[in-house]
Amino acid sequence: MSLKERLVEDMKVAMKAKEEGKVRLSVIRMARAAIKNAEIDKQVEFNDEQVIEVLAKEVKMRRDSIEEFSKANRPDTVKALEKEISVLMEYLPQQLSEGEIRQLAQETITEVGAQGPKDLGKVMGKITPKTKGRADGKLVNQIVRELLGS
Repeated sequence: MSLKERLVEDMKVAMKAKEEGKVRLSVIRMARAAIKNAEIDKQVEFNDEQVIEVLAKEVKMRRDSIEEFSKANRPDTVKALEKEISVLMEYLPQQLSEGEIRQLAQETITEVGAQGPKDLGKVMGKITPKTKGRADGKLVNQIVRELLGS
């Protein structure tokens, strides 16, 4: 079953769940709309990998919003965004731990032969495809910078 088919099936289940599935239903509908809009923009039917990219982007947008709403002292909105993220995470591949990201970053730094902060672009270019949809890009960047000594 493709990811898009799974979203449709889960949406049906959430619709039948009435009250308990309200947040879930709205998040799934939003995700399906984002996928559809991206497909229209690209004029292509998305495969699972492309769907994961769209969902990862949606999660990133919510994480960025959480930071802003936390600064604005809006715990109610932060809590709602966290619920949305938890629903979206169910459709993304298993996330890498910080230790796994560090190991991957160290291997990539060695593979590229990076010497210092000036080689950040080379390392990020090589590590990004390996972590796409499986780790937050900000965290990966932060760890690579730390390991490169910048």
